[in-house]
Amino acid sequence: MVAFDPWDPAFVADPYPAYAELRAQGRVRYFEATDQWLVPHHADVSALLRDRRLGRTYLHRYTHEEFGRTAPPPEHEPFHTLNDHGMLDLEPPDHTRIRRLVSKAFTPRTVERLRPYVERLAGELVEGLRARGGGDLLTEVAEPLPVAVIAEMLGVPEGDRHLLRPWSAAICGMYELNPSEETAERAVRASVEFSDYLRGLIAERRREPGEDLISGLIAAHDEDDRLTEQEMISTAVLLLNAGHEATVNATVNGWYALFRHPDQLAALRADHSLVPSAVEELMRYDTPLQLFERWVLEDIEIDGTTVPKGAEVALLFGSANHDPAVFADPERLDLTRAENPHISFSAGIHYCIGAPLARIELAASMTALLTRTPTLTLAGDPSRKPNFVIRGLEGLPVELR
Repeated sequence: MVAFDPWDPAFVADPYPAYAELRAQGRVRYFEATDQWLVPHHADVSALLRDRRLGRTYLHRYTHEEFGRTAPPPEHEPFHTLNDHGMLDLEPPDHTRIRRLVSKAFTPRTVERLRPYVERLAGELVEGLRARGGGDLLTEVAEPLPVAVIAEMLGVPEGDRHLLRPWSAAICGMYELNPSEETAERAVRASVEFSDYLRGLIAERRREPGEDLISGLIAAHDEDDRLTEQEMISTAVLLLNAGHEATVNATVNGWYALFRHPDQLAALRADHSLVPSAVEELMRYDTPLQLFERWVLEDIEIDGTTVPKGAEVALLFGSANHDPAVFADPERLDLTRAENPHISFSAGIHYCIGAPLARIELAASMTALLTRTPTLTLAGDPSRKPNFVIRGLEGLPVELR
């Protein structure tokens, strides 16, 4: 178990050999450092994501005391109020009610209508990169595209959008394993500022409704579906965070992988029809969300081991996506991979509601880069973020030959 060390820079740089070792050791292992049960195999991860004996929260069924857990410290309350009212950390019936409302904005038809806007914006961003002869792919293309799209959907004014990414980064720090008190303080501060901002935006939309999602949530007239103000704020934050964080990281992780596999990049440049399968394979190959946690609401058994009620399981998405029981030659990047049941978008009732939009964004930026910057190359070694759970790069320097 020495190889699995989420705080070791060498592990963070390349966790996949350690995952292979974990899978070889069995289907579930207790990891004392985080008080979690690690689940590394695709079949188990996939099944447990759908198992209602596990939950993103336990507070719909137990108090902290009944569940054998300690309540979060009072000074962290603004973060938990914000986080715990979003649908990602709720279970039915509240999860069902909120997701039913939000899903109206993410129907295939609605998302498809966004395609021209996404493709135009991707083209403009890549054109700027081309005109400068290169730059940082993360800050100039990967980041502004999904931030602008989700902000546009929610109705966040253009002049305020620069605020979103720093708030999001601070809040997402709390999803890492054993976050420090400094990380918690930053998350609490961002939670207060982000909530105050959205409270003001919601008040504006109440006075002057628009065509945006926040106006739509306010206008929901069915009493059973109506959201409280806190649920609206938490939903908006979740959509803004989830709506860009994974897409940003998938973009830079994916291009970094392509630069390190010139044969695959050459094949993609020669045949742009590979873009859809390339998007899926790059999300599998270097998964932007490595781990997803679940609380055990009732005892479960995995391969003869009882994981008791009150425990927490860590479902290792990155490991599941490299499981040789499911993926032939999983360590090989293969943009033509036909069978690719990766679980980068999760599964079950918490399957990523924005997956269709993310796919459009990833394909749009990839196509724009392939067509407008065909000689794009790596301009230096990027540094990887120290985070394990949310996997990404600090930047990706590129240039045009």
